[in-house]
Amino acid sequence: MPTNGNVTMFILLGLTPDPQKQKLVFFIFLIFYGGTFVGNMLIIVTIKFSRTLGSPMYFFLFYLSMADFCFSTSIAPRLIVDSLSTKKLISYNECMTQVFALHIFGCMEIFVLILMAADRYIAICKPLRYPTIMRRQVCVILIVFAWIGSFIHATAQIVLLLKLPFCGPNLIDHYCCDLQPLLKLACMDTYMVNLLLVSNSGVICSTSFLILLISYVVILHSLRNHSAEGRKKALSTCTSHIIVVIIFFVPCIFMYTRPPTTFPVDKMVAVFYTIGTPFLNPLIYTLRNAEVKNAMRKLWSVKIMTK
Repeated sequence: MPTNGNVTMFILLGLTPDPQKQKLVFFIFLIFYGGTFVGNMLIIVTIKFSRTLGSPMYFFLFYLSMADFCFSTSIAPRLIVDSLSTKKLISYNECMTQVFALHIFGCMEIFVLILMAADRYIAICKPLRYPTIMRRQVCVILIVFAWIGSFIHATAQIVLLLKLPFCGPNLIDHYCCDLQPLLKLACMDTYMVNLLLVSNSGVICSTSFLILLISYVVILHSLRNHSAEGRKKALSTCTSHIIVVIIFFVPCIFMYTRPPTTFPVDKMVAVFYTIGTPFLNPLIYTLRNAEVKNAMRKLWSVKIMTK
């Protein structure tokens, strides 16, 4: 990637300059990333090889876990390694690659959450038409479009960033490369660039959050006509989805729908959707889902017995 300016390396300031707190950051986020890795891989393998988890909901959950795993991996390993480094250097190319990965997998997670909400809406509000509407071919096409949309979004972000000149300083007040900290370092007026970035990331986050909230309000309203057992099962599923949506979207909206300014709280807010959500998703979708837990028990007990 060609650099616009004389900066070829950036220095990440990380979460804290305190050496003692950096050691604490290392252990905490090593545990978080370990849990993210194990939890999401368990879900991916279980859904892939289980015969009982063939419904569209688990098809989409497979891709949500994949997006979570890739999203977290694009950030967490460097954060963990950098917490033990005195100088947290990242090259211009690595920085741009990290921004691209952050946005393609983050956007993919947003689209999959929307597809999961649509799946629940059809299953609960139009149960008789559900098998016809949510056919396997339809689900595959929707996922393909989600990947294409995510790629277009991430490409648009990176094209705008590549046009920015970075002449110095090269200190990024963050633990990863992202839009707002990089805009702050550009040696030009970034008002129009920020407007374009907000109209991309900000609109996607805000619109998707609004769509998801409306869909869940409609779903919860329609549950009045279901039996007590049906309401309990549907509420359990929808509650899990709503928790994930709030944890992921509220910090995203805070970060990507504002002028090009940075706040001291930004790094802690970013932790919620970059580290927290990928860690919590497997816990929410397994601990609150009896089908996934039973499938895991059966699959792994068979594998142990065969050994």
